[in-house]
Amino acid sequence: MKKLTIKAFAKINLALDVLGKRKDGYHEVEMVMQGINLHDIVELEAVEEKGITLTCSIPELETGQGNLAYQAAVLFKKNFKQVSGVKIRLYKRIPIAAGLAGGSADAAAVLIGMNKMFQIGLTLAELEKLAAELGSDVPFCLHPLTALAQGRGEVITELTTSPILELVLLKPPFNASTKEVYGHLQNISVLKRPNIKEVVNAIETKRVEALVKATGNVLEYSTFDLYPQLKEYCKEIMAKGAEKVIMSGSGPTLIAFFSDELPIYKMIPTKDVLGWGIFKVRTLIKEDLEGRMK
Repeated sequence: MKKLTIKAFAKINLALDVLGKRKDGYHEVEMVMQGINLHDIVELEAVEEKGITLTCSIPELETGQGNLAYQAAVLFKKNFKQVSGVKIRLYKRIPIAAGLAGGSADAAAVLIGMNKMFQIGLTLAELEKLAAELGSDVPFCLHPLTALAQGRGEVITELTTSPILELVLLKPPFNASTKEVYGHLQNISVLKRPNIKEVVNAIETKRVEALVKATGNVLEYSTFDLYPQLKEYCKEIMAKGAEKVIMSGSGPTLIAFFSDELPIYKMIPTKDVLGWGIFKVRTLIKEDLEGRMK
């Protein structure tokens, strides 16, 4: 197999709690993670040259060692000497630095693609071990169905697939630094934590209303303190008819749950209206991933 194309699916957090700082510098987390149908396209091509090259549809994105997809190719090639050179082309649809794990999704797609293209035959569990060397979200992004993530995010327990949720993602016209958001947690008080058990129970019993009610993200306290306008955006989106609005990951992307169909342009806050990214998405089901590993 000389060429291969694979989808790199974004992920959201239906619940995210931070339990404390670990000795290794990471944070101990507990999250319910969920893949969505918003995705990048990753094209791989095996070449005779020994090196790795990466190009991207977004010129400003790093295409060398600073890119997680590039790092994934380097790691895979290092572990399997029979792997030749590879050209990687990224077609970005997932917003950058948005709390949607776009970089991790691309890295996961590269691992899956190289495993298939070079016929290495690694299992999902074996790929997860490699993926954990790249980052906390990469193991989940290999098989992004509903899952409980613990440890620093790399300990994955697959859950019953969530009922299909139709969502609106709203990416404000600025980025948030994951490192800064986690670091700022120590400076603020957390008033309420998401009930992870209730989220899992609502998923298992297919109670959509209970699931929406139980969703939450403790990082909102930090991100909203750093970017106060984000809290105001949430209030305005709620006033437009959303059942609930939560933040994805470390932000700044907001996830809006709507019970009624609204014209998509009406969901954007009227303040700072320019530069917003807005996406109507749904959660992934098993059929979306058929043939992904084969």
